Amino acid sequence: MVKHRPMGFKFALLTILCAVATPAFAAEPTIEELLNATDDVNRGESSQSTIEMQVKTKRYERSMTMKAWSRGEEDSLIRILSPAKDAGTTTLKVGDDMWNYIPKIDRTMKIPPGMMSGSWMGSHFSNDDLVKSNRLADEFDYKKESFVDGVYTIVCTAKADAAVVWGKVIVKVRADKIPVEVAYYDEDGELARKMTFSDVKDFDGRKVPATMLLVPADRPDEFTRITTTELDFDVQFDARTFSLQALKE
Repeated sequence: MVKHRPMGFKFALLTILCAVATPAFAAEPTIEELLNATDDVNRGESSQSTIEMQVKTKRYERSMTMKAWSRGEEDSLIRILSPAKDAGTTTLKVGDDMWNYIPKIDRTMKIPPGMMSGSWMGSHFSNDDLVKSNRLADEFDYKKESFVDGVYTIVCTAKADAAVVWGKVIVKVRADKIPVEVAYYDEDGELARKMTFSDVKDFDGRKVPATMLLVPADRPDEFTRITTTELDFDVQFDARTFSLQALKE
């Protein structure tokens, strides 16, 4: 298997920002539709949101409030609003490129390939988690394992030539296409980390899991929790929104 960017965390910091509403009496979804819905839970034509992130590690705990803008799966801008010491710190993603702006030193830095595996803002997400765009249905062979209490369990096994590092991904997703849990396993079959989704709310007429919890398997007492407090869809952006100039605004 070819090692490449970690697949499946395209949710990244925008995991709970965009979801497509599902009709109450839709036909039974296909497995591919369920996987695509899980991939696309953070996607839409465009969105603007306010999110809170809480991080707990063995060494520290921190909480941040952020404003996020997204356009499709290619462009995003995330600006820290609080605490005051971090306010104005901004991350810009355009395609596979990523920059950070640090207001304390008034410096914009492009993230080099060697730093993409590093932690994003001290969380359990990496810089690389924000930029990849692989899809489960494309990079994995998949099959339904069970359907219990309205929740599908789907086992995804990486294809031999897939550009991913996960050997297996187990997805739990509701029949209405709302994800419940995504567990990631390494090439040796050991659980590496798990994301759970909860607190489904209606934002701007669409169902979205308002809370996402990421827990590393080897540090079960640690976590990164992201909660959406405000979310608007189909936002019109000008040409400067996803530009280097916007990092300092």
